[in-house]
Amino acid sequence: MDRNHVVREIVIKALKEDIGKGDITTESIFTQHHVSRGQVIAKEKGIVAGLDVARMVFSLVDPGVKLITKLPDGEEVKGAPKIIAEVEGPTRGILQGERVALNFIQRLSGIATRTRRYVEAVKDYPVKITDTRKTTPGLRILEKYAVTVGGGVNHRFGLYDTPMIKDNHITAAGGIGEAVRKVREKAPFTVKIEVEVSTLEQVHEALAEKVDIIMLDNMSLEMIKEAVNIVNGQALVEASGGITLKNIKDIAAAGVNYISVGELTHNIKALDVSMEL
Repeated sequence: MDRNHVVREIVIKALKEDIGKGDITTESIFTQHHVSRGQVIAKEKGIVAGLDVARMVFSLVDPGVKLITKLPDGEEVKGAPKIIAEVEGPTRGILQGERVALNFIQRLSGIATRTRRYVEAVKDYPVKITDTRKTTPGLRILEKYAVTVGGGVNHRFGLYDTPMIKDNHITAAGGIGEAVRKVREKAPFTVKIEVEVSTLEQVHEALAEKVDIIMLDNMSLEMIKEAVNIVNGQALVEASGGITLKNIKDIAAAGVNYISVGELTHNIKALDVSMEL
């Protein structure tokens, strides 16, 4: 996958959606020769992400518009308001790209900020916080990038890159054993196989098939602890479902290797960011 090409296509679609046939207001007020300077300001604390995407937005609207970043993606805004970037160039280009650029920065910074809170909550444990496929349609590559900016790691990108046998696969196939055997017949030997389980009996079944990763789905804390003891290092263990900032530290302490959190991308408050000329 050519990441830059995918992101470029996302940005182009966003600009077409917003500008359409043209910006009636801006084009009526300013000539193509009018120039301005402005500041992109974070109005609250958080982790900044998406500045390179914003730069692409402006360059596609008008190559004459320049975005100069004042801090890199991943930097924490500790004191707000804070200038995170400056923009200069043709006024038409700045104003036409403003909303789309800010939308990307706000959304991605919100994800990075939320991820950092989860990562910090378990910093004393050897566990990694990972995302899920619960992303905004069409924006997955950007939202998963924002997770890494916040200190998390990416789970599989899509259905195509890692075999993950979930509850409906198991039910329809007639059991974990049958589902795993069919995957092994078709999948490359180089890929890891993950199985989602919801009972301790299924943990034993997954171990019997020598799977690489066992996902504990919506298990209670006590069940998670027992499952980790049963696995005893024979596979990697992932906890998923019902994860919050209130319970994640206890789950990390139970000894799992990964904790996947859907909230990182599907339930996000955008960081408050604005642009002022």
